[in-house]
Amino acid sequence: MMAKASTRAVPIPAGQVDYLIATAARAPSVHNTQPWRFRADHDAIELYADQRRKLRVDPVGREMLISCGAALFGLRLAVRSLGYQPVVELLPDPARLRLLARVRLEQGEPMTGTEREMLTALPHRHTHRGPFAPGPLPAGLVARLQHDTLAEGATLAVVDPALAYQRLADIVGAASHRQDLEPAAQADMRRWSRDETDPARDGVPARAFPAKAIRPPGRLPQRDFDLGRGLGLLDDDGAPPAVTAVLLTADDGRADWLRAGQALHRLLVHAASEWVFASLYSQPLEAAAIRTLIRDRLALPGAPQLLLQLGLAHTAQATARRPASDLIEP
Repeated sequence: MMAKASTRAVPIPAGQVDYLIATAARAPSVHNTQPWRFRADHDAIELYADQRRKLRVDPVGREMLISCGAALFGLRLAVRSLGYQPVVELLPDPARLRLLARVRLEQGEPMTGTEREMLTALPHRHTHRGPFAPGPLPAGLVARLQHDTLAEGATLAVVDPALAYQRLADIVGAASHRQDLEPAAQADMRRWSRDETDPARDGVPARAFPAKAIRPPGRLPQRDFDLGRGLGLLDDDGAPPAVTAVLLTADDGRADWLRAGQALHRLLVHAASEWVFASLYSQPLEAAAIRTLIRDRLALPGAPQLLLQLGLAHTAQATARRPASDLIEP
């Protein structure tokens, strides 16, 4: 349904389009593919999927849309930083499948303290594949992150560290092993992994993955980006994560994937504002049958979209991003 025009709508402030796009582009994305593009006119910014950056193992674009949903939350946060309220139309034109959202601005209240902390955390928010620091998460943080996901139309279910975690680890371990051996998955990882001399501003840099496929205690198996090439520089000898969780949506369609991405980015920047980071596991959920199996075996109240392991870390090694000028839709 199209949103009604608002009498409070305002034009995009002069000179702010690049800032809005660059802030949106700080979002997490699968393999750091950054599969988004933007088009701006005087009163709206549109978000598009960049199909050229879709993974081979993601034929229906589910992971691409989750990534784009994360960029949408970043765009909303950028709008709030200018003192406006974002008004979002999800999937505004069924005839244009690449068009995922249209964002207009309305007069609004200044940023809240929490929003400002999220904005400040954007530069150091990153997908954490390395060691965690020992210790529990800040008191009450998990409940606040669950509130974040609810506000975005999703749910963050914490996995019990005993029986439920072992069930999840068994499923993920078997699925990840099979998927690592698939030619399409290996092609994706070769395309999007970077050695230490590569100047690319996308993909996963060598410092963000280990040279050997290792699985420290308490960690779910991560993708083998190295593939025996000896590129990886990451040392993952540290404390186990403090919390394992599953990000869920009510259903499993395109709008749900966009909501999942918005919820993911919101909780990640909130967590990063308290120096808590997440290892993200999307590979086991690429197959609908595995998503269903995890939902049923863990008795989850929705469709699993992403697995997360959260812990403390004292690092600010965020991955590079493409400049806003490269993200403009012609």
